[in-house]
Amino acid sequence: MAHLVTTLGNVALEAVTCMLPHEHIFVDLRKLSAPGFGQAAEADVVKLMAPELERARAVGVNVLVECTPEGVGRRVDLVAAVSRAADFPVLVPTGIYREPWVPDWAHAASQEQLRAWMQGELEGFIGGTGVRAGWIKLSAGDDGLTPAETKILRAAGQAGAATGAAIGSHTIRGAVVQNQLDILEEEGFPLTRFISIHAQAEHDFELNLRAARRGAWISYDGIGWGSDDAMYLERIRGMFDAGLGGQVLLSHDRGWYTPAEPGGGTPKPFTYLSETFLPKLSAAGFSDAQIRQLTVTNPFNAFARN
Repeated sequence: MAHLVTTLGNVALEAVTCMLPHEHIFVDLRKLSAPGFGQAAEADVVKLMAPELERARAVGVNVLVECTPEGVGRRVDLVAAVSRAADFPVLVPTGIYREPWVPDWAHAASQEQLRAWMQGELEGFIGGTGVRAGWIKLSAGDDGLTPAETKILRAAGQAGAATGAAIGSHTIRGAVVQNQLDILEEEGFPLTRFISIHAQAEHDFELNLRAARRGAWISYDGIGWGSDDAMYLERIRGMFDAGLGGQVLLSHDRGWYTPAEPGGGTPKPFTYLSETFLPKLSAAGFSDAQIRQLTVTNPFNAFARN
């Protein structure tokens, strides 16, 4: 039976009221060599971020996808502590970010070693956390895949094909997404399990459509960062008009605790979508059934495993 693999165990579709498919609880975007990179006291992270999950629950959200991979401060132990404190299920990823954030150990590892590492976290546990990875998070540079990023992508494709896990990639340029899809096809990975993250950043909407027609999910996940809700509404309408509304994901890319700032910084709430954007969708003529599809069915289907 299809289910989400979360910090609190498996979650079925019937239990989801609203799911945010691209958020962050803990991130460190500094150089890997920065003093204190990825370091924070568990109590401090819980104190700052557990209330944000509780605020999200108060507006109807009850599942969140954490999108921090290796290279940008992945701390599954801290995310799990926040999740348990708020009694709020979170999906955490395996996978590695793009250069220059690719760790030395990943540069040195073979493709087979990376595949085994990712598959091990998807089928077993991440370190000593007792938490299974629910999906694979990657990234790619704007100018194309480097050799290291290509190696990681191929390894991810093999691990995803073996486990049924989704792969999501922070890839700004739609042309690079097409290259990723070509490589994943070569590795036997079903493109219906690929999530094109930050698809709104690609100015050419036709490239969104092209990726979706190949089977990919299109993630519009910067909602609430600026005043451009009209652009999101236009893109979502365009996807539905093209018969591809069943492949659209909506989220904020918000949060988060960062050790780069005193006290972890000031988090951005996970509430804008529910409080502000969904009413705009309704006012724009989207039905309750379509809004449920966008906030429940689509994200569940994108990330669920059997």
